[in-house]
Amino acid sequence: MNDGKGMRGPGGQGPQASGEEDDPAAGPGQPALDRNVQGRIGSHLRAMYDGLMQQPIPDRFIDLLAELERGAAPPPPPATPATDEE
Repeated sequence: MNDGKGMRGPGGQGPQASGEEDDPAAGPGQPALDRNVQGRIGSHLRAMYDGLMQQPIPDRFIDLLAELERGAAPPPPPATPATDEE
């Protein structure tokens, strides 16, 4: 479990001394992530999702986007008969 001891600013000072107390990502009473940590997380996420971004867009998505651009509503799903279980 992380006790926050590794979340020190430059010179071993706490978040107040490093100017991170106003970081909107940190909730009340929560330590902010160091900029280096944020950068490493971002790099790893980009590396993980790079392959996904190289995939072609599925034809169904292209069709849906074309319908939206035309302003056409997709056909409603087939109605299922209501069951009366009372």
